[in-house]
Amino acid sequence: MPDRKCRIGLVGARGHVGAELVRLLAAHPSFEIDFVSSRALAGQPVPDTEGLCFEDLAPEAVAKRKLDALVLALPNDLSEPYVRAVARELVIVDLSADHRFDDDWAYGLPEHFRDAIRRAHRISNPGCYSTAAQLALKPIASELDAPPALFAVSGYSGAGTTPSPRNDVERLHDNLLPYALIGHVHEREIERHLGRAVHFMPHVAPFFRGLTITIDCMLAASTSKSALLDRYHERYDGEQLVHIQDEAPLVRDAAGRHDASIGGFEADGRRAVMVVTLDNLLKGAATQALQNLNLALGIEEHCGLP
Repeated sequence: MPDRKCRIGLVGARGHVGAELVRLLAAHPSFEIDFVSSRALAGQPVPDTEGLCFEDLAPEAVAKRKLDALVLALPNDLSEPYVRAVARELVIVDLSADHRFDDDWAYGLPEHFRDAIRRAHRISNPGCYSTAAQLALKPIASELDAPPALFAVSGYSGAGTTPSPRNDVERLHDNLLPYALIGHVHEREIERHLGRAVHFMPHVAPFFRGLTITIDCMLAASTSKSALLDRYHERYDGEQLVHIQDEAPLVRDAAGRHDASIGGFEADGRRAVMVVTLDNLLKGAATQALQNLNLALGIEEHCGLP
């Protein structure tokens, strides 16, 4: 544990995830927010902080700040100027997809890559769907006999704040909107870090936050529901932010929570089915970023989480 507060800079706090990050960082007992940079909000007070205003900082200006860690919450393809500008020894946690396929960056799924994250200065935060899918599939990844089918549904906060059909409340009213049914970036991300092909089918629903994935698998050998439950309890009962349950978790119960829930296990011979839920803005983004910061800075992993 550091003997002083770690100074954290945040770039790109305009969106839903940025707001969650500010709340978590401001309340963290071992962190001090040095700045929050957002071109669109520059000069306005930063909510949930005392006396802090948004700044508009170019990469060169960020590099001059005395930081222990930098969090990048920018849209995809915008992180590189900041990464190049700052010192190599500075811890960076990037929430975009820019470095999820880069072997030089640690992949920030703590429940499965904790040791690598502790040693890293460059950490790529997983996507929200990718986090849920991998938590659910990794315990049986070596036994998959075919690409599992992932029927995924997210609240419209996952589409960000820039207006689009996927966050248009009127279009989503009484509706379920499928999109990117082949080749979604999260499909490729899951496949890369799971080491298995998957068939990922995302949809947007009219609720604001949370996501659920129903996963249908074909295994190499027959199993039973009780054997599956035992396997998942054995793997995750020591994890504070993964909850295993018998019944299928409900997406409405995931909203506002920092953990993921996996349940609804069924098995029939070689076929196995399960359901995973989490809050896409928290365990799917901001909560996981806090876990990664804690690990990289030598702080207890769950410090600062309610």
